[in-house]
Amino acid sequence: MNAVTSVLKSSLGSSITRQLTRTMASSFTPETYKTLLVNVPKPFVFHVELNRPDKLNAMNHTMWLEIRECFDSLAENDECRAVVLSAAGKLFTAGLDLSGMMTLGQEIAEQEDVARKSKVLRKLITTYQNSMSSLEKCPKPVIAAVHGACVGGGLNLISAADIRYATNDAWFTLKEVDIGLTADVGALQRLPRIVGSQSLVNEFAFTARKIESAEAKECGLVSKLYNDKESLISGAIELAALIASKSPVAVQGTKKSIIFSRDHTVQEGLDQVADYNSTMMQGEDFLNAAMSQATKSPPPIFSKL
Repeated sequence: MNAVTSVLKSSLGSSITRQLTRTMASSFTPETYKTLLVNVPKPFVFHVELNRPDKLNAMNHTMWLEIRECFDSLAENDECRAVVLSAAGKLFTAGLDLSGMMTLGQEIAEQEDVARKSKVLRKLITTYQNSMSSLEKCPKPVIAAVHGACVGGGLNLISAADIRYATNDAWFTLKEVDIGLTADVGALQRLPRIVGSQSLVNEFAFTARKIESAEAKECGLVSKLYNDKESLISGAIELAALIASKSPVAVQGTKKSIIFSRDHTVQEGLDQVADYNSTMMQGEDFLNAAMSQATKSPPPIFSKL
């Protein structure tokens, strides 16, 4: 039994817990998504799946747009405290859906001037960049659970997640150079900070070679490996449930501070978290959690944020 369910059952009763879970599931119903599935496997935990298994979850234009729509929505959803991102079917994603590029090619061909062609392309690139960045900008921790192949756009996508788990059969590749492109939606910017070796990232980016799961774990791209997809998803959801049992004020403030400090000096990071905590430490979450720890009483149930 996970920590959240245990606390809820002991404090509210199992019937109320079931009602709460059903309420959270029904409060977020994106029936219009064509490329994603969203469900609520645990209280305050949302599970987002890439859902084009018949196309190997290739990332078409609709999927790029829906990823941003989904994570922007979860950012504002007070029923959500942690997100698991996985994929339906036999692999995570085959990367960019090249068949969809035909439409783009036609749109560019209609423009005679290079400046106008560039404007069309830049708008598309920034749209896709914003899609990937929506995971990072979402204040709720995002756990990527990768099985099978994670190609090109998929590696860009998970580089914007906060935690990455994978199966033993997972493999990764930054594929863009093989199709005549420079990776432009986040991996080149984020991977050096994740892996910690510019030399290794350069090797990945210049060669598009396959990164097996063992190497991915060794270099820090993923933090944990599982034998199969079932245990992977279970492990990711359990981790999300543990995170969701903590104060949302503390967790979301922690994510904000980690990302801010990554891109700023140490002193700027210290100033940012001092400003944040000077307000948040006056809130109920800090007082209730501190009292619980001091008295060794059961963890408190935190209000929505």
